[in-house]
Amino acid sequence: MAIIRRIAVRKQRANEVLVRLKRRYPDATCTLNYQTPVQLLVATILSAQCTDERVNQVTPALFARFPDAATLAAADLEELENLIKSTGFYRNKARHIQGACRKIMSEFGGKVPKEMSQLLTLPGVARKTANVVLAHAYGINAGVTVDTHVKRVSHRLGLTEHTDPIRIERDLIELLPQPDWENWSIRLIYHGRETCTARNPRCDECFLGDLCPSRDSIVAISQVSNKISNKKGG
Repeated sequence: MAIIRRIAVRKQRANEVLVRLKRRYPDATCTLNYQTPVQLLVATILSAQCTDERVNQVTPALFARFPDAATLAAADLEELENLIKSTGFYRNKARHIQGACRKIMSEFGGKVPKEMSQLLTLPGVARKTANVVLAHAYGINAGVTVDTHVKRVSHRLGLTEHTDPIRIERDLIELLPQPDWENWSIRLIYHGRETCTARNPRCDECFLGDLCPSRDSIVAISQVSNKISNKKGG
């Protein structure tokens, strides 16, 4: 019974958080620029440990040169690396992009698959990437994308006790309506960047503060840190 009650409390909290996130970020959507599912797949692979803004600076030239799976599969690897170099980890990303596109050509008729299980067979594609592609290329909410912001904020809001992204995703799937799975992630990412930052979260400005079981402890830790900093400064 205790577990059932805890889940019910979390579900109520999650849905109130969702209502407020929608109000705060009504137009939240994928910020990567793309025209086709293949281009979204490539852009999402490039976004690993890189900002969407940087990816959007790189992809126009990349997609002008290699617009689809066929051209990316046949691309000169060194040229591909040079085009994506500024996104970081470019050698691994180039290999993953080319490997994924070659498999798309050889096994999926040149089209990005619409099944999670098939997407996960592509080089460089884990659930995070697959969820983004399915949701924004095909309108299929197969799961909840869990990045570092979603992981941190979901934990602070008491919606999960786990640290493993797959287990966090399972928790969130149980708490949220399926149509909102993907845009929940985008809105939570916005909130994580704007207010609930990794360091020095702005709890005093947070529109979710009254729902957050971590607020008091975060504020207390922040106050202690500020006192120590002030003593050192003095």
